[in-house]
Amino acid sequence: MFETLTAPEVDKIIRLMGMFRDDPREDKVDLGVGVYKTPEGRTPVMRAVKAAEELVWQAQDSKGYVALAGDPGYLAAMRALIFGDAVAANRIGAAGTPGGTGAVRQVLEMVKRLTPEATVWVSAPTWPNHPAIISYLGLEMREYRYYDSETGGLDRASMMEDLAGVAPGDLILVHGCCHNPTGVDLDLEDWRAIGELCLDRGAVPFVDMAYLGFGDGLEEDAAGLRLLAGMVPELLLAASCSKNFGLYRDRVGIAMAMGADAERALAAGGMLAWLNRQNFAFPPDHGARVVQTILDDADLTEMWRSELREMRERMAANRRALVAELRQVTGSDRFAFLGTQKGMFTLLGATPAQVDRLREEFGIYLVGDSRINVAGLTDANIPVVAKAVAEVMR
Repeated sequence: MFETLTAPEVDKIIRLMGMFRDDPREDKVDLGVGVYKTPEGRTPVMRAVKAAEELVWQAQDSKGYVALAGDPGYLAAMRALIFGDAVAANRIGAAGTPGGTGAVRQVLEMVKRLTPEATVWVSAPTWPNHPAIISYLGLEMREYRYYDSETGGLDRASMMEDLAGVAPGDLILVHGCCHNPTGVDLDLEDWRAIGELCLDRGAVPFVDMAYLGFGDGLEEDAAGLRLLAGMVPELLLAASCSKNFGLYRDRVGIAMAMGADAERALAAGGMLAWLNRQNFAFPPDHGARVVQTILDDADLTEMWRSELREMRERMAANRRALVAELRQVTGSDRFAFLGTQKGMFTLLGATPAQVDRLREEFGIYLVGDSRINVAGLTDANIPVVAKAVAEVMR
């Protein structure tokens, strides 16, 4: 069976993790892996999560199966967190998944079964797992222009020009907030324009909400999605609790399908549960139960919101500090765009050769497309990073 097997190429970020781990330099800087880090370089367990886990441990008296779609309380809590009162609760079918990646996969699995001829439109650039999963499932994919590398902002006109080519039944995949890898987000008028286009063309929006709360705040980050949900009859959504609850290894995600009415939403939720059964059967429960416990308890919710605000403000402060340091060492505002973006990520605009030089000469690790994780910056390493970037990219 295995005599002709060739191992798949190792994921670039996983390979980068290994290279960083094996680098003996004490002053090396990890700006590659997409996890939140404290100024001390740790990815912490949030205080609200610790408190909720204690409550779960005290109350839980069984490890038996829950349901194919996951615990109904978790699904309801996540629906309220993301959609608020933008649409009636009975218009949303949902199923728990192993992380946000599992949610993206389950949504696209459903699309493959229902409309296999659909084209999935993705931003250029996008999170690498989007095209990887789309390709693996055999769905058609097209890119729409999104990032303006000259300004470090949104290429709005080109985006809408490309999306004019969508056909009925096509999916438009949109990052809910904190676009990965660019940090460039849509404003409310952009969301409205996409909604109008979906209505005009009969396309279906698919929102990937991986970083809710990492941009401007929970309500602010969900505003575009909620506006869109109020406009269109159908919407697909994948969400993750890895970043905003710090539950990376517990794999907490949710797939949602908004239907035109309660009957269609019920059918969509049933399909998502059925797909769970074909794939992993029952979704993980521990992390989901922790999230539900936090969201169902006013005090824990406030504790979590406060911690999330601290994380968000630290990343924004890192951006400002890096921009200021780069301005000082380059004598220009060439990198001012970094301060206008949101969330964990940005693209420096370095070439692959420059990325290699940053790693090899200066011990600064970033992804090959020059994406950096601003949460990996600290007061101590920002001057070092800025000086190296200025030297390599001058």
